[in-house]
Amino acid sequence: MKYYIIAGEASGDLHGSNLIKTIKKSDPNADFRCWGGDKMKTEGAYLVKHISELAIMGIIEVLMNLRTIFKNIAICKKDILEYKPDAVILIDYPGFNLKIAEFAKTSGFKVYYYIVPKVWASRKSRVKKLNQYVDILFSILPFELDFLRKHNCSVTYVGNPLVDAIEHSKTNAGDRQAILNELGLKDDKPVIALLAGSRKQEISLLLPEMLAVVKHYPDYQFVLAGAPAAPLELYNKLLENTSVKLVENKTYQLLSVAHAAFVTSGTATLETALFHVPQVVMYKFNSLTYHIGKYFVHIEFFSLVNLIMQKEVVKELLQFNLQEDMKKEMDKILFDEDYRNEMLHQYKILQENLGKPGASERAAKAIVEDLGS
Repeated sequence: MKYYIIAGEASGDLHGSNLIKTIKKSDPNADFRCWGGDKMKTEGAYLVKHISELAIMGIIEVLMNLRTIFKNIAICKKDILEYKPDAVILIDYPGFNLKIAEFAKTSGFKVYYYIVPKVWASRKSRVKKLNQYVDILFSILPFELDFLRKHNCSVTYVGNPLVDAIEHSKTNAGDRQAILNELGLKDDKPVIALLAGSRKQEISLLLPEMLAVVKHYPDYQFVLAGAPAAPLELYNKLLENTSVKLVENKTYQLLSVAHAAFVTSGTATLETALFHVPQVVMYKFNSLTYHIGKYFVHIEFFSLVNLIMQKEVVKELLQFNLQEDMKKEMDKILFDEDYRNEMLHQYKILQENLGKPGASERAAKAIVEDLGS
């Protein structure tokens, strides 16, 4: 069968690659065409557009890139019609993928959504489109189910694919010293990881805030996890005249040896928690996007860790006074043993709540079986 997969960010590329890997087990003759990244390409998918061209965040940034966005939507629709897939599989990226879902379904294609858009957080009207234009939704967050079922969506909880990815990473990792050697790090100072996001806008806004706090911790070594789609020149410019080391495409190795982390809100907060690394979570928008967006987003928490646990496990810092608050929270993580241990304890409960490994296998099996029915 033929599968058309669309992801717009690094996390979607990871989940898409694992889905491709498991679909091939059930459908050895499967053919894949995708919008994604290097990981999906490595699994054998033909890459139409790379995520480095697709990741746009923020109201102003979207408005500035409307021509490109509409052009990409037109390219995608034409490509789907020419490819004639048996299944269109959408991974998060709702602004783009919901338009493709409507087009694909009304054009007669089967549509599946893996990694459901966060319709429970904002723009809840989008749930009507999910109900109308998606054959099966695959949820990876347990708290989403009640909301989606209440809106009559066909939704299946498959568990979280990060559990699979991280367990695989841990299984194939060497010992601590081997990983430090691989990353070019010494063992004389504890490691604090910097995860500044995967989009250019995130990195430009959040990394300078992180770097400004480094000077307060001379007894620690700070290491930045480079995102696959981010340009190296952006990192080099921001890291100029700092002691921070950059490691590219080795986030999991870095987290496996980290003592603590500063993390931009997103998938990375959950990854950090599953590696049992105490963290400070933060986010920042450009000023206009923040002031407009606050009228549309109504949630108590914004990090995945706290959303899943439905309480504050990690400290969330948003928009203002970041540097001062980052230092206060990191001081607690580094120097208050009870505070640190309680966060680690909550991480264990979080992992239990996410369920057993096998999310990709369960989603792939459901898709192949539905296509064959």
